[in-house]
Amino acid sequence: MKVIFESGTNRLLTFLLMTLLSIGSFSCGNKSNEGGNAQMISGSTSKVWKANKETNSVGDKEKLSKAEKQEQIQFFSNGNFTQTSATQSDNGTWTYDPQTKTLSLTYANNSVSENFSVTELDEDNLKLQAPDGSTLELEAQ
Repeated sequence: MKVIFESGTNRLLTFLLMTLLSIGSFSCGNKSNEGGNAQMISGSTSKVWKANKETNSVGDKEKLSKAEKQEQIQFFSNGNFTQTSATQSDNGTWTYDPQTKTLSLTYANNSVSENFSVTELDEDNLKLQAPDGSTLELEAQ
């Protein structure tokens, strides 16, 4: 999965997936099977995430380009998000369901919704899995 801004619905999905893959679930400092909570994603007001690792649908590591490493997504506690690169910006709304461990992003102006499985989540790391099996690990900034 590439984290470049592409035209259409894939541009935000790709970036979001890469952003969310790095958050791992932790309880008392140990990984757990609990789904975490939305505040782990957004912080008390907002939190910025950047991609640090990605894998393709068969689990092979993919190298992030210099431009991809500079892209970021900011989640706000009010349910909004902004995704930016050096040349573009996109925004919309997000929700997180800790029971199903699902992060949903809906982009403004095109009503496209992207859903990711959150496989790891903690205060500093978010790992997202796309429906095709590719993953994206993100680190909080």
